[in-house]
Amino acid sequence: MKYFLMYIVCFLNIGLTAAQTFDMDTIKFSGDSDKRINLVILSEGYQTTELTQFITDATNLTNDMFSQSPFLEYAEYFNVYAIKVPSNESGADHPATATDVTEPVTPEVYKDTYFNATFDAFNFHRFLFYGINYTDAIPAETKIRSVLADNFPTYDQALILVNTDIYGGTGGEFPIASTSANDIAIHELGHSLFDLKDEYYAGDVFVGEAINMTQESNPSLVKWKNWIGINGIGIYQHSGTPIAATWYRPHQSCKMRYLGVPFCSVCKEGMIEKIHSLVSPIASYMPISNTVSNPSFPIDFNLNLIKPIPNTLESSWTLNTANFATNIDNVSVLETDLNAGLNNLTVVVTDNTALLKVNNHETIHVYMVTWTIDNTSLGVKDIEADSNNLSITMYPNPTNTIANFKIESEKDAYLKMDITSLDGKKLKTVSASNYEIQQIDISNLSQGIYIVNFYTNNALVASKKLVKQ
Repeated sequence: MKYFLMYIVCFLNIGLTAAQTFDMDTIKFSGDSDKRINLVILSEGYQTTELTQFITDATNLTNDMFSQSPFLEYAEYFNVYAIKVPSNESGADHPATATDVTEPVTPEVYKDTYFNATFDAFNFHRFLFYGINYTDAIPAETKIRSVLADNFPTYDQALILVNTDIYGGTGGEFPIASTSANDIAIHELGHSLFDLKDEYYAGDVFVGEAINMTQESNPSLVKWKNWIGINGIGIYQHSGTPIAATWYRPHQSCKMRYLGVPFCSVCKEGMIEKIHSLVSPIASYMPISNTVSNPSFPIDFNLNLIKPIPNTLESSWTLNTANFATNIDNVSVLETDLNAGLNNLTVVVTDNTALLKVNNHETIHVYMVTWTIDNTSLGVKDIEADSNNLSITMYPNPTNTIANFKIESEKDAYLKMDITSLDGKKLKTVSASNYEIQQIDISNLSQGIYIVNFYTNNALVASKKLVKQ
């Protein structure tokens, strides 16, 4: 998802202000910006003569980030850019107004910086923000939006890096951290980019159902049920207030609770799911529609994939409902492979990483390309290509009466679902269109495990286990 409306937002916020552009360096380039998640780092408290140091600091933050899972495995899905915004003075404000320490912990000082970086925000000494409170931060937030709109409007996430070695930072839409607090920046990206909650108790106003926070304590129903008992995942009660006691986290030592430790398995899975929702692993494919003139056999079909490290993508090629190839990026079609008339060659790409537990997982992501090959007696007349991304959701699971199915597709799609027994016997068949929720009554099925196969264009795109209680 790209922020294409930034120009409109900035127009509403600051009126007809002339665009202000700054020099920008590429810290990490993996591919075209419309096919990657674009992280933009803004400098704060760096004078013009210090902007070279800013690039060094931004590079160190980037290297730190991509040394940690799951950024490590999905590094090729990200670009990182650094916008050199000069300040008149170095550093950040220290009003010495914090109430959680005995002030002054550091000398009281005020600096003339571009985004008004300020320690002691919200009365906490280490809280570094672009204002002493939300009201004070409004002008700086307007500046942030303006800089992004004028320099990189298609960003996915931005953060501010402050030129001070005093430890501090905060989160929000635009995380901000000092150069000594890379882990704060990475933790805060867990919030702003991946919708994770704190696994320490941040306060009653911050509670809510999320990837790693719930009020469900039943192990068979909790959203991270697939991970229970693995890698320290359990159902751990928050404490601190009566409301806190009604909420649970999945791990006792996750980066969303403590700095300096890894993300827990539940958070990693949620982060990867978000990556999959933003970026297709199919960067490009060939041929595209009608780019093959007078094709002769064999005809080559190719995928250019964005591969995790190590590669966990799986591909399944189907020609006219028959399995054609598996786990390769290129296939060749012979004349003898085709029927007279229209033929469909479909490739489906999924991610089989062990960091996801897709069995009984509510939603899975599927990416596909279909080539329609018009084969006549005189040879192939033309080849048309079409790509689509699908999210397939099945819930609740387990269930004893009704199973709900929903597909969300970039383009109109029609999905057929076969419920089969483990021995392959087809028990029910239903269909659903894009964004349609299809309810299936399975109350007459015996308790046990069933397989749901999902088809589109006669190609198998996914299989999931369905548990009947």
